[in-house]
Amino acid sequence: MENKYITIPELAKLLGISRIAVYKKVRKGQIRAVKIGRNFAISKKYISGIIGKDLNEQDKKEIDNAIRKTVQEYGEVLRLLGRE
Repeated sequence: MENKYITIPELAKLLGISRIAVYKKVRKGQIRAVKIGRNFAISKKYISGIIGKDLNEQDKKEIDNAIRKTVQEYGEVLRLLGRE
């Protein structure tokens, strides 16, 4: 049977941050987790959203807007850097 949850240390490794940083985000409510005994478990469905595998339409629009703004403000600099 496949696990539907991962632990805080496993998520920390996936995100490339410390266990403590993940734990603090869970305690602040920035990452949704279920408390099982003394440990927390994070749903794999939720994780795919965190690491960017699943993007909803609103997320895609925000990313597109950020890219347009960056290109508008720094387009010439980006073109010059692309030539190097």
